[in-house]
Amino acid sequence: MESRSFQIDTEWNIVYYPEKPTGFGVLIIGDERHFVEENKCFWTQNEGKLAIVDKLKEQGYTIFSSNLYGRNWGSENAVELAQRLYQYVIRHEIINHKIHILAEGMGSLVAVKLMEKMKEQIRSVILINPILSLKFHLEQEKEHKFFYKKLMRELTAAYKLEQQSLENTISALDDTEQLDTEIPVKIIHILSGAKSYNQSKQYKYFLQNSNISPTFIVPEKKQQLGSICKKFYRQYEAIL
Repeated sequence: MESRSFQIDTEWNIVYYPEKPTGFGVLIIGDERHFVEENKCFWTQNEGKLAIVDKLKEQGYTIFSSNLYGRNWGSENAVELAQRLYQYVIRHEIINHKIHILAEGMGSLVAVKLMEKMKEQIRSVILINPILSLKFHLEQEKEHKFFYKKLMRELTAAYKLEQQSLENTISALDDTEQLDTEIPVKIIHILSGAKSYNQSKQYKYFLQNSNISPTFIVPEKKQQLGSICKKFYRQYEAIL
């Protein structure tokens, strides 16, 4: 059996099985394009993402992911569902209780909250082109009226708040909060597109912290992502 799909709270989730499991698991948290449906998942339909999944499976990693209510933008509902998925996988699959996380873009907002809530259950974290500050991201999008309106529709749906209340809540967020970085973190930024990497204060804090390992790659080198992930994860598997 290569994969198995199941539902938690109406949301589809999927587990990918390696041919020779090592007992280590990787939770994938996708960006705003990500989805998991009954018989398909963005990370296995996208050629570049599939290459990462295949490389990790070759190394014996059991991989699991969830739809997480679609464009959740780090909502508490998505974080709670990710925690429930972790508990489900630990109960039903034979993997070590300390997992790796691989998050991209918007998914990094969930990953950062999991780092706070599941410190003892997370072995290491890789963030690809991460959004680490919802406040800063919203400020950036204000320059583009169409995208700002679209983002606000997604945010009000995800957080179940009226727009004015949501804008007030986000503007009050502390963008200088220093996260506990006892968990090893690698930030991978693919240098492409018109937008430069996130310059929020929180992002700069991450890059300046001695326990953060930043990597910058050009789009032509994206095929190396699976190997980069594998190498980083294996550094933190000596202690079970």
